[in-house]
Amino acid sequence: MLCPFCKADNDKVVDSRSAAGGAMIRRRRECLQCSRRYTTYEQVEEAPLKVVKKDGRREPFDRRKILAGINKACEKRPISTGIQEELVDEIEKEIFGVFDREVTSKFIGELVMKHLRNLDQVAYVRFASVYREFKDVSEFLEELQPMLKRTRARKSPRKKSGKKA
Repeated sequence: MLCPFCKADNDKVVDSRSAAGGAMIRRRRECLQCSRRYTTYEQVEEAPLKVVKKDGRREPFDRRKILAGINKACEKRPISTGIQEELVDEIEKEIFGVFDREVTSKFIGELVMKHLRNLDQVAYVRFASVYREFKDVSEFLEELQPMLKRTRARKSPRKKSGKKA
């Protein structure tokens, strides 16, 4: 470490302690050349996760964008802000569990849709309609068909067998 006063490259660490909740180490150093003291901070170097867009552009990952999309999809639905935040936490955890440098926007969109499908069908359809960029009603209906089949299967009464015990 270069001394900020005399620019010598010869110092000793006088004191070390944790800072920023353990995410950083604060060190007091003393220059062995000019005997002046100064403070340095050491932290883990993180490479920010980049999102690869459809057109090939790369931009920094921003959880606020995911939250904004979910907020829009859940507008006027009985889904609290807390639940939406938890959903983004889960999505972010999955992303960082799989990727360390780059993730595609397609992966993020599919992940959001998976989570919304399990949370609220209307929010899911709203998000999917924007994410998938439906061109017409037939594309929209294609997306809805599997959901409609599952809903009908759950609502239809089960047939009893004609056997007597």
